[in-house]
Amino acid sequence: INAVLNAARLSPSACNGQPYHFTVCRGDIAKEAALLTRGIGGMNKFAVDAPVIIVISEMPYCKSAAAGAKMKNNDYRSMDIGIAAAYLTAEATAQGLSTCILGWLDDEKIRSVCGTNSATRLVITLGYAAEGDKLRTKKRKELGELVRFLG
Repeated sequence: INAVLNAARLSPSACNGQPYHFTVCRGDIAKEAALLTRGIGGMNKFAVDAPVIIVISEMPYCKSAAAGAKMKNNDYRSMDIGIAAAYLTAEATAQGLSTCILGWLDDEKIRSVCGTNSATRLVITLGYAAEGDKLRTKKRKELGELVRFLG
């Protein structure tokens, strides 16, 4: 857990402001937080089996990033949270763990469970895949659909 959190801590962010906070939920609190990602039709059923749930909350910008965001009309916090989540999940994979980033969540109730007033932006499940559990095939665009070379 410390390795994945440290990877996220070292991720780049606008003006090095790190406008996020990680709440690590374990045991019954992890199960309670996981239930708050279920939503319509019982989505994310697997989440309750994760031994660790990491809740990423949005924090205020540092002054320089706030000024830049206003001048450029850009939401750097969302980008920074996404980058931190990518670093966290990449390190988890390197550590042999499985993860899933969940954006469907009950913000208000997760805030209550985590004891925070800050907006919940993502929930990440963290644990070991069940033995014999095969990773589902991911549909991805071909590189040519995503990339254009110039020059």
